[in-house]
Formats: sequence, C-alpha cells, structure tokens
Amino acid sequence: MAKADVGDSAPEFSLPWTGEGEFDLASRRGSWVILAFYPGDFTPTCTKQFCNYRDGREELDGLDAEIVGISRQDVDSHERFISEHGLTVPLAADPDLSVADAYGVKGPGGFVRRSIFVVDPEGTIRYRKVALVGLGYEDVADLREALSEARAAA
Repeated sequence: MAKADVGDSAPEFSLPWTGEGEFDLASRRGSWVILAFYPGDFTPTCTKQFCNYRDGREELDGLDAEIVGISRQDVDSHERFISEHGLTVPLAADPDLSVADAYGVKGPGGFVRRSIFVVDPEGTIRYRKVALVGLGYEDVADLREALSEARAAA
C-alpha cells in the first residue's frame, strides 16, 4: 500500500461523483482541495460528519477550497445519502479502492480509514490526517484549522 504524505505530489485520479462529469484532481490545479475519505454512506459517524459539513456550509464556503467526500460506495448510494440527509458536500465513488490505496488509507478487509488531505494549488499534499479508528471525524472547525496549517506550510 502506498502512503501519500505531506510534501508529496498528490496522486492524480478521476472518479465518478455526484457533481457534473467526473471529479478529476488534475483539473483542480490552481485551487485548494480538501479530500475527505470516509468508510461509508449511512454509517452513524459518517452521517454525523457530513451533516456537520452541511450545517457548516456557510463557513465551508468561506474557506475558498473545494471539498469532496470519497468512499467505496457507488454514485447511486451517494445520491441517496445526500438526498436523505440534505447533504451539501459532493461525494465521489472509489468502488475498487484504487484511490484510497494510492493515498494509503485502505485498511484491512477493504475498510477505508477516515482521512483528510489538503492539496495545494500546485498539487502538493500540505496536510494529512488518517484515523486508525474511525469513531471521530474532522468537523468544520478542524477543516478550517487544517487548511490554515496547509496554507502556512505552502
């Protein structure tokens, strides 16, 4: 398993998502991007996490960074998850876990570790936090702080 770390070029990928077309990291050059890997749609902690992002939408919008959630479920599952909870962060589908593997967040048995990566406008990873146990999550305030740290390091 690879491990994408702070200072590394972010592994490029393109995934189907709930936005238009595909989410293609290379096309986001020139912008800050937050990648939020999570274990699965409709799980209790993931639901709390993405509802927190929904409730903090105004603050997230003020960060001047694009955020996308990534898990192994397909786009249909993501769309149901978004619809059922009124979520506002788009979700990308990584069913074969190739992106999770490239970022070093694929755990045992195909489990995705809850993780946050901040990628700078040049495509370099400036922040990385990977949870060994996914019982907690990075909330809106944590994302703001991570982005602040990442910008200071850039």
